[in-house]
Amino acid sequence: MKHQERQCTAVYQSPIGVMLLAGDETGLTGLWFEGQKYYARNLDPEHEERELPFFEAARHWLDVYFRGKEPDFTPPLHLTGTPFQMCVWNLLLQIPYGTVTTYGRLAAETAKQLGRDHMSAQAVGGAVGHNPVSVIVPCHRVTGADGSLTGYAGGLDKKIRLLACEGISTERFFVPSRGTAL
Repeated sequence: MKHQERQCTAVYQSPIGVMLLAGDETGLTGLWFEGQKYYARNLDPEHEERELPFFEAARHWLDVYFRGKEPDFTPPLHLTGTPFQMCVWNLLLQIPYGTVTTYGRLAAETAKQLGRDHMSAQAVGGAVGHNPVSVIVPCHRVTGADGSLTGYAGGLDKKIRLLACEGISTERFFVPSRGTAL
């Protein structure tokens, strides 16, 4: 998606891989692990490498997070998507640190918020997978109802490490033998 304001990028070296930060004058528009699915998908081709004031806040948030602590703030975000995506991404922001939820629970809450009787867990999974701000918008906290660790665009190895950063034991979960995010 295009943004009216010029986007800028910077790099963050996380303990589990290089991450690209993107933002405009309003806030963080993207945060991706290098090579992840949908990498820099909403990034304007005319972007420039330049520091923005909130990149430092985002790096500080990530530093706290990767030390195994819960950050007590959220850097400015500028998420853009369809109303459905925005609903799902806002629900992701409500998943408490150190906990997980399922695609089915997210689907039920999305349906409720959108005034529908039912919502497909697969449709919600698609919105979760297109979340442009990894880690800070915690899509890694979503699992399959059967305990499968599926659906992380950054890769299941990173999903496992992110859950471990939050003190979540992954012993009760399993890696599926087939799936879209393997």
